[in-house]
Amino acid sequence: MEFLFDPSIWAGLLTLIVLEIVLGIDNLVFIAILADKLPPKQRDKARLIGLSLALVMRLGLLSLISWIVTLTTPLFSVGGFSFSGRDLILLFGGFFLLFKATMELHERLENRQLDGSANRGYASFWAVVLQIVVLDAVFSLDAVITAVGMVNHLPVMMTAVVIAMGVMLLASKPLTNFVNAHPTVVVLCLSFLLMIGLSLVAEGFGFHIPKGYLYAAIGFSILIELFNQIARRNFIRHQSNRPMRERTAEAILRLMGGRNRAQTSSNGNSSSNISTSEESALTEAMPQEAFKDEERYMINGVLTLASRSIRSIMTPRGDISWVDANRPVDEIRGQLLDTPHSLFPVCRGELDEIVGVVRAKELLVALEQGVDVATFAANTPTIVVPETLDPINLLGVLRRAKGSFVIVTNEFGVVQGLITPLDVLEAIAGEFPDEDETPDIVADGDGWLVKGGTDLHSLQQLLDFHELVDPTEDHASLAGLLIEQKGRLPLPGEVIDITPLHFQIIDATDYRIDLVRVTKDKPHDEEEEG
Repeated sequence: MEFLFDPSIWAGLLTLIVLEIVLGIDNLVFIAILADKLPPKQRDKARLIGLSLALVMRLGLLSLISWIVTLTTPLFSVGGFSFSGRDLILLFGGFFLLFKATMELHERLENRQLDGSANRGYASFWAVVLQIVVLDAVFSLDAVITAVGMVNHLPVMMTAVVIAMGVMLLASKPLTNFVNAHPTVVVLCLSFLLMIGLSLVAEGFGFHIPKGYLYAAIGFSILIELFNQIARRNFIRHQSNRPMRERTAEAILRLMGGRNRAQTSSNGNSSSNISTSEESALTEAMPQEAFKDEERYMINGVLTLASRSIRSIMTPRGDISWVDANRPVDEIRGQLLDTPHSLFPVCRGELDEIVGVVRAKELLVALEQGVDVATFAANTPTIVVPETLDPINLLGVLRRAKGSFVIVTNEFGVVQGLITPLDVLEAIAGEFPDEDETPDIVADGDGWLVKGGTDLHSLQQLLDFHELVDPTEDHASLAGLLIEQKGRLPLPGEVIDITPLHFQIIDATDYRIDLVRVTKDKPHDEEEEG
């Protein structure tokens, strides 16, 4: 027992424990990858059996040190290469490791593991255990030879092996869960196994590759992967701070394949082409012909409706057709007959003095009967909502309006516009002009003629450009965007550039922008083809 008080024995024991753990990590990684092929209930059992077999095998080999020494004696020679028993074991283990690692990499690169757990074919339990035994034999031989070369006392060797395997047993489950939960780590580990297999084959042929080179390459790769995992975790944390509705909408739009989401998204945050490798794979696999342009437009309108403001949906104040109750009856009758609208707000003198809402045909009948316009309109009060109301909550208000419209006012009670069910439909499916209206966006050669009051959401969907809408800004129309960009009301002929878009003011007055011509730069690949 005196050797237990020798400091060199303890130093050798600690060093050997560390080396045994390091030499056992590759074995542990391979066991984790093989165990993943089994049903979930059998994985822990296979992992424990694999590590227990490795422990038994190493202790058994340590007890046969005299036999292990004979393994280095050449048995035969081929073409100038002498092969011992140890060389043959290393060659067999190296080729087996190269084969298994290559097959595993091929399976993952071909995405065969994405078939779904319900239809997934699991490997046989004993087939996996047999593969673990073969690899344990190779890795155990390497570990035992290292132990023999470092320490002369058999009890110290066995103690180091037992402690190292105990540490590996404790760390095996967390490491296995981590490896299987991170596909990039699995690929990295398989690459390590290819390197180790190559080194075993080289050693079997008598070419010694210093372990320091392998460990340096593996350590550097692990460091890079660590940075990758940190960046991924920070990205997921950043994404989790964004509203679930917004993230879901972007994911669905990417899966439809109709948008280039590499651009900055409309909320000012950088959009992810990435969010996950699975989503990217689905995006690539889904043909763009699966959805037509009109379908993509409507789905996009539904998904982005909640993020829009009421001001971007409503008919603005300047476009409201309203009936002045103070005007003569003949003028009111003529107005009702000359316009295609079926509903009108009735006001006294100005739009902000709303009395109620009337249907054109009912008011015409009432006028024939000599009923007072204001009295008739007062029977149907107007529903008023603030301009800060959420569009989703607006839908419930429109249902209560029973086919009528709601008036939108600001904090001072000044009318800003009105919203009908048709306005919400147009926000989702695109514009439906009335008889007395022209479309807000008209194709014009290589560009578009756009009204100043055009909704920015509709414009950016048409142009496939996602930097026009900024929720932090107060404007909702093209005119508002251009005034904000210029800092003043632009003059006719002026051009405002928001790369790759160019906005030329065609028609404007002293107080508003009426018409703008929009052009878009062609992508570089299209220019080269032209």
